[in-house]
Amino acid sequence: MTAEVLVQKKKVAKPPLEIYRLGDRVLRQPAKRVSKVDAEIKQLIREMLQTMYSADGIGLAAPQVAMNKQVIVVDLQPDEAATPPLILINPVVTKTSSDLSVTQEGCLSIPNVYLDVKRPAAIEVSFKDEHGRPQKLAATELLACCIQHEIDHLNGVLFVDRVENTLLLNQELGKHGFSTRAVQPVR
Repeated sequence: MTAEVLVQKKKVAKPPLEIYRLGDRVLRQPAKRVSKVDAEIKQLIREMLQTMYSADGIGLAAPQVAMNKQVIVVDLQPDEAATPPLILINPVVTKTSSDLSVTQEGCLSIPNVYLDVKRPAAIEVSFKDEHGRPQKLAATELLACCIQHEIDHLNGVLFVDRVENTLLLNQELGKHGFSTRAVQPVR
């Protein structure tokens, strides 16, 4: 990570971007590939990081802030100033394990709703970093889950679309004021 993209890992009084919520149409539109990593993309990355840290998140995809671009920021250690966040531009999962894991997921676009989702336990992903350089990454456990969750956002899919326990899903969404009609099941 270079200093030009790095932001302090702290909450800001007024996050630069608004996080859209379940039911907003912007969350359902497939994001467009980034053709060039320029100053505008780097500024978007900075603002996404500031917004994610301010919302106590560990991942954020550009469609969640109404930016129709294939950009993801992930930081599983938001309290560790020395650990840089992961920036994935145009990410593509190139390999998935046959082993599945069930992880409780949440989403900044669906606050206070946490439900189990089944995903491949390990993945390989190729992407461009914040300098536009091609990268590959093997991920397992929480990182694999988080990257898959954020890539879903780039395709207009939300984690609630993957929840298999519809009774619990409907209860949780209702309890937090979200419409179950906003769910688009993916199986």
